[in-house]
Amino acid sequence: MSSQTIKPLVKRPRYKFIPLNKQRKIKLGRGFSLGELKKAGITLSSAKEMKIRVDRRRKTINPENVELLKKVKSK
Repeated sequence: MSSQTIKPLVKRPRYKFIPLNKQRKIKLGRGFSLGELKKAGITLSSAKEMKIRVDRRRKTINPENVELLKKVKSK
């Protein structure tokens, strides 16, 4: 698994005008949050070296993303 193929999972917001059966609860994100990198023990500079995309706007920490980053870090 190369570092360019990893994609973070992000919870999708719920909208009033889209029926609930049409809404997906999880989507692929643009990058990992800084909190997820910190929990996985990866610095911002090392994330850039490993070509991991970082989305500075995201504030949430998804446990699945942290586990994925830990697997990438160990390789």
